Amino acid sequence: MSAAERAEPGLVCAFAVTRTPPGPTALASVPGHEEGGPLRVLDAGGLYVVVQDVPEALFGEQALAERLNRPADLERCARAHHRVVEAAAGTGGPRAGAAGGAAVVPLPMATLYRGDRSALRAVDERRPVLEALLDRLRDRTEWAVKVHAAEGSVDAAPGPPAGPEGSGSGSGGRAYLSRVSARRRDRQEAHGKARTEAEAIDAELRRHAVAATRHRPQSERLTGRRTPQLLNAAYLVENADRDAFTRALAALTAEGGRPSVRADASGPWIPYSFARWDEEPVPETGRREVPA
Repeated sequence: MSAAERAEPGLVCAFAVTRTPPGPTALASVPGHEEGGPLRVLDAGGLYVVVQDVPEALFGEQALAERLNRPADLERCARAHHRVVEAAAGTGGPRAGAAGGAAVVPLPMATLYRGDRSALRAVDERRPVLEALLDRLRDRTEWAVKVHAAEGSVDAAPGPPAGPEGSGSGSGGRAYLSRVSARRRDRQEAHGKARTEAEAIDAELRRHAVAATRHRPQSERLTGRRTPQLLNAAYLVENADRDAFTRALAALTAEGGRPSVRADASGPWIPYSFARWDEEPVPETGRREVPA
């Protein structure tokens, strides 16, 4: 790509809204989209938007749709977007969103406007929602928990044993069908037990969170596991309550504690799951009313 193409103006890509704008040194050290100009901050009257000029030839509707259909380009765009959101929060590295960062509302990836005035107008139109979100997210972080059925159970179990004559007939056939029925019952019971354990994990973690939300379970093709994902959840946690939450996590994810499932957790993260300005907010759990 030529220097002229990289510098070509056209559209403004907006990454995040905050009340505490990152300084020029912090922005200068963070690359946004490699095809765009330097990161900068727009003052929206008490709210600040971190933006970058990007060329319309590459970020126009059709061109962007084609690029985001290519996995490598999609990953590059997602990584660039997250780097800038980290910079807006004053955090960085793999554990971005830790205590001490500013509250931010991450905007959806590839939020584009035709010029600064359009970006500022969009922020002003949503000001009440953005103000409420920033209040809500202050001093809080997100934790992600994924629960899968344990290997060797549920859908990972081997198929029913074959009878000596296939399905057969007479007593041999009846015995074979009985084994098939028993194996089906076993699989259903194992699946029910795994789901019950996953629900118990979710219920316990909600006691230590101010809000929680469930995402669609990921397919086995995406997870790389042979067993189904039973829970794909995010929890919004007060930084002051982080120790209690992580202790609960450690107990729930301990090896052998819940034999029918395997739970994986990560965090703290910037609370993407609770910061959508175009959706109804996830209700708070009221977890302070739940006795210990």
